[in-house]
Amino acid sequence: MPESQKITLSPSRDIPFNKLVLSQSNVRRVKAGISIEQLAESIAQRTLLQSLNVRAVVDAEGNETGMFEVPAGGRRYRALELLVKQKRMAKTQAVPCVVREGGIAEDDSLAENDERVGLHPLDQFRAFKTLGDAGLSDEDIAARHFVTPAIVKQRLRLASVSPKLHEVYADDGMTLEQLMAFSVAANHARQEQVWENAARSGQDEPYQIRRALTENTVRASDRRARFVGVAAYEQAGGSVERDLFEHDDGGWLQDVALLDRLVSDKLTAEAEAIAKEGWKWISLAVDFPYGHTGGLRELEGKPADLTTEEQATIDALNAEQAKLEFDYQDADELPDEVDQRLSEIEAVLMAFEERSIVFEPTDIARAGVFVSIDSEGRLSVDRGYVRPEDEAPKEDPEVGQGADMPSTMSQSSDDPGVQRTAISVAGSAIDTADDDEDAARPLPDRLITELTAHRTLALRDALAESPAIIFQAVLHNFALTAFYRFATAGSCLEIGIRTPTFPIQAAGLRESASAKAVEVRHGFWKAQLPKDEKDLWDALTALDGTAQASLFAHCASFAVNAVYEPANRYNEGRVSAHGVKTRLDQADVLARAVGLDMVQAGWKPTVDNYLGRVTKPRILEAVREAKGEPSAQLIDHLKKGDMAKEAERLLDGSGWLPEPLRPAAVEAEPAQQEAEAGPLPEFLSDDEERDAASDEDRPQQLDAAE
Repeated sequence: MPESQKITLSPSRDIPFNKLVLSQSNVRRVKAGISIEQLAESIAQRTLLQSLNVRAVVDAEGNETGMFEVPAGGRRYRALELLVKQKRMAKTQAVPCVVREGGIAEDDSLAENDERVGLHPLDQFRAFKTLGDAGLSDEDIAARHFVTPAIVKQRLRLASVSPKLHEVYADDGMTLEQLMAFSVAANHARQEQVWENAARSGQDEPYQIRRALTENTVRASDRRARFVGVAAYEQAGGSVERDLFEHDDGGWLQDVALLDRLVSDKLTAEAEAIAKEGWKWISLAVDFPYGHTGGLRELEGKPADLTTEEQATIDALNAEQAKLEFDYQDADELPDEVDQRLSEIEAVLMAFEERSIVFEPTDIARAGVFVSIDSEGRLSVDRGYVRPEDEAPKEDPEVGQGADMPSTMSQSSDDPGVQRTAISVAGSAIDTADDDEDAARPLPDRLITELTAHRTLALRDALAESPAIIFQAVLHNFALTAFYRFATAGSCLEIGIRTPTFPIQAAGLRESASAKAVEVRHGFWKAQLPKDEKDLWDALTALDGTAQASLFAHCASFAVNAVYEPANRYNEGRVSAHGVKTRLDQADVLARAVGLDMVQAGWKPTVDNYLGRVTKPRILEAVREAKGEPSAQLIDHLKKGDMAKEAERLLDGSGWLPEPLRPAAVEAEPAQQEAEAGPLPEFLSDDEERDAASDEDRPQQLDAAE
């Protein structure tokens, strides 16, 4: 249509619903999007928001019948039909319609669906926020728009991210996953600062963004948060940020100072209760360092005596546990209720085993207690440690009668004649030993880290000057991976073999000559190496250089991945901005370097591994390249199955390879000189003309499908 010619829009009319029928010209056949029931509810709430596209139904003479068909708007028609069936709408209800004349009904239907553009996610976030600001609850919004309340909460959380970051997202400057990561923090200025740093440094993965936003917070799974309880923390005025898009272990506690105060208060209250037992000192800490009891004498107490009732309970639980284990000893998996019951029994029995330890009163008077929080957030009380300076003098004959205890220490400030427990935080009260005793205590973790950083750098330098040693170290690491599946012996070299798996098991792969050769070689070396991984280093040292090199090559070969993977970002044909070769390009380099020949490796074309997997033109191309045009013409009339079988016979021994297996950077060999083709087997030469005619009648598309 010329640009200067003005268009005329189709007229609109209100047509009674019972005068409308669904057209067969509607191109939508597959259900997608919200259901008809949901659409009916939406129409009931909001009325019809979009007119139907209709055409007059005419009789055989071309006269209008008074009925109209609906080629565009079929789902709306079905929704209105449902409302009529539910008696929520009269069948004579006037429906706004655009009446079309001319054109093609299917074209209108296709255009209406093709030209529909869904909301940008950001527009949906903002729209949900507008509805929320208008007073609708999350549940109301969810019900009106046929989503779950959880999705509404997620959308509203995304709408609360900094408007500046919204604009970056709208301009495709960040992904939806990155925007979701910013929702873990409410501070817009902090969000913008983190994005600026992330965009500049390249550390902009969603997990890196979350980590930066939460670095000054405490996870709800932290032992401190679990000890105090998130509910108590919130009741004290603390706030918790949650991630609505990822598992967050309960979120992040924002006020670390408040949490630490609550932890200190609760630990102190627990210590004051323990102090009533008469201990000389109690040391408090969230977590004590490894070896904190070094230099102290541990008292040998005895578990509290069990009552008759307690012993009877233990006996009954042991009997029940034994019966359940016997009854289900052959079961592959325990029923949930049995598994739960066994866990309950184990927990009760464990509580009996960990019952209170009884100490002598005179020992308690000179000993102390460590009070901390275990990794699960539970109170940990470790009683009965005596400091060297609190040991009773050997020459004092009254030792054990309490005569050595100073009368000025009291448990209660109201009774100066009774010892009072000294409670300290982080072990400060017991930090009074002399220099010799201090020397036995472990070094701080940070200092050890700094010292070993120097050692690591020096070791790198030394190994760089010792090729033989570093070669054996890498070989040791490789051999651990290749031969010791559950190796526990670690290696300080962060080098390892990640043996790639084959995404598709090619026909004959396991029985191939290459697979058998690798298996034999692996079996040979497995027999040569020690069974215990701890002896591996010495065994490698005993090998000569040639043997070490052979074993190294065997282990390292497991890391090769030259498999074409369509969805893989390392596919051939892709080169980085700096011209770096891709994974498959590098595989070609290695193949040339070792002179790889797939014919010598035992591969040959068969029906299973190639010929039965490609189209007929590909089969003919293979035969033509290997045996010449006469051989190709000899089988070109056959059906695909027979063609593939005969091609396998013709190609046997020819050395022909499909392109992915040919030597890299070598052009395909030209077709051999046309040789006289051998005769077809008898079973293929019968009725050649009939088969050829039959094959020609087939649609071309089927050839490709076969």
